[in-house]
Amino acid sequence: MPRAMPTTKSAKKRLRQNIVRRTRNRAQKAAVRTQVKKVRAAAAAGDVSKAEAELRLAAAKLDRAGAKRVIHPNKAARLKSRMQAAIKKAKQAAAK
Repeated sequence: MPRAMPTTKSAKKRLRQNIVRRTRNRAQKAAVRTQVKKVRAAAAAGDVSKAEAELRLAAAKLDRAGAKRVIHPNKAARLKSRMQAAIKKAKQAAAK
């Protein structure tokens, strides 16, 4: 069922704010996902130095998104942990 258009002045303003916030949040989420993919791809390819460099960028983006509640802070921590584990695994594979 489609939503009714806002009637009051305050509801109209709230809609405008929601639209702006939604686009910002979506952009930030997309940037985080892209960065996480770069880390995973580098780790899977065995490029440890590139993966570590991308991890630093990803960790910063995840922390920022978690702090602003764009994503849940625990999700940010979980993703960072998994990426670090993937890099550690790639390092061990390269050492052998």
